[in-house]
Amino acid sequence: MSLRVQLLLLQAVIVCLATLITGVIAATLQERALREAYKDRMYAVALSVARLPVIVDALDDADPAASVQPVAEIIREASDLTYVVVTDADGIRLSHPNPDLIGDPVSTDPSVPLSGVVYEGTQEGTLGVSWRVKVPIFDGDGTEEEAEVIGTVSVGILESELSADFLSQVPWLLAAMGASAVIGVFGAAWVTSVVRKRIFRLEPGEIASLVEQNETMLHRIGEGIITVDEHGVITVANDAAERLLGDDDLVGRRASEALEPAVADVLRRGEPDGALVLVGERVLIARSTGTTVDDAPAAATLLLRDHTELHQALREMDGAQSLTDGLRAQAHEFANKMHVLAGLLELGLVDEAREFITGTTPGGSMGDGEPRPILGQFELSALLAVKRAQARELGIALEVRRDTGDPPPLPDDFGHDLVTIVGNLVDNALEACGLGDRVEVAASTSGSEIVLTVDDSGPGIPSDQRARVFVEGVSSKALEGATGPHRRGIGLALVRRVVRRRRGDVALDDSPLGGARFTVRLPLEPAATTPRSATVTA
Repeated sequence: MSLRVQLLLLQAVIVCLATLITGVIAATLQERALREAYKDRMYAVALSVARLPVIVDALDDADPAASVQPVAEIIREASDLTYVVVTDADGIRLSHPNPDLIGDPVSTDPSVPLSGVVYEGTQEGTLGVSWRVKVPIFDGDGTEEEAEVIGTVSVGILESELSADFLSQVPWLLAAMGASAVIGVFGAAWVTSVVRKRIFRLEPGEIASLVEQNETMLHRIGEGIITVDEHGVITVANDAAERLLGDDDLVGRRASEALEPAVADVLRRGEPDGALVLVGERVLIARSTGTTVDDAPAAATLLLRDHTELHQALREMDGAQSLTDGLRAQAHEFANKMHVLAGLLELGLVDEAREFITGTTPGGSMGDGEPRPILGQFELSALLAVKRAQARELGIALEVRRDTGDPPPLPDDFGHDLVTIVGNLVDNALEACGLGDRVEVAASTSGSEIVLTVDDSGPGIPSDQRARVFVEGVSSKALEGATGPHRRGIGLALVRRVVRRRRGDVALDDSPLGGARFTVRLPLEPAATTPRSATVTA
């Protein structure tokens, strides 16, 4: 059975049941109201008859029926009741619609009204089952409490007449119920049509399949997906988006408040090709459809992809290439020395060969000749060894200065952060320098903090630009202003975030070498408990 038929039948059944129940209740109330109306009329007629002077005075006559019967019949016909029966104190009829029954005792027990109490109820008499009221007739002298009961008045209407009166109104009630049911069914059909349009005329199975597909697409893929409505409120955020952004309470909040400025900017302006953004210490590619269409607000979708590990792999590949180039240059230099030495020996210049060997220095090696790792971190020493080889290939002198004493013990996760900080700062310095320039890296401990400085002899950074170089997307390099996945300005922003997480500080000044000096101070206390992503140099 299709959804349309199901909705129509269910609503039709509900409408019909509601109409039927309402009709039954209305009929019950109508019958009760009709019965109450007749009771009020019978009570008023009986009371008025019991208080008529002609009726009270006639009870003392020798033939009371002669005076009572005409009056009772006139009142019965005027009030449209079945009967008005007057009896004396012995229960003998003084009036009746059937004159042949006058003078006979009543067929029902008259003791209740003769005791001075009003009776109302249904009883079966000579005319049939009737709804009746019986009231006492008091002597005209004194109050009712002191007066004597000298007779009764019984007023009633047959139950059959009462039912006929009620049934005469039932067709109107049934017509109203039928009209309500018809209108309700047509309304149900209209509602069914509206609902079907709202759900694109899909059947329940199709809806369930779409929901399953949506759940699979949103919550089982690695890319983050965020959608916002035309008011800028986030309506959907999958698990990956919450993980990448480090916030599990995104839905229902405004995108401008919930997202970092760089991500919110990509969402607002639209970026179909993708742009590099920094979220915490993660490097993400963000793509967006934009929140405006023809200058009007519109719903938008933001796609986030984690490129942290990819950037790390690319940097490691660059380092491996630099290492390979350095080893190749070292091997070439060693081969040249061997050729010189072989030539000297071939010419018989033994003393000169001996002096050449003595004067040979390890200048072509990748290390700095120091067996101890920098700050006790082998990873940092290996990184700087590769950077030294890379710098030598670029014609740049890279010098590393360190403390001569033993470094203090560092937390286990300190080494990864040092690699991120130094790697990005050295890369920034090498890119700023050219052939014949110089870069110096200094690492030392001062009291309860580590001090790292990176100097270069490049062009430096103007003082009015120094406050902006740590802002994501700001770069003084050749690709400044570029958009898309190759946008620069990630490295220094990442350095500042790592340093701040370590409760440290990074500063930019003029270098004695003529270029820029970056100074990083890191306290040796534990870092903040902000979740940290994989180490990245960008």
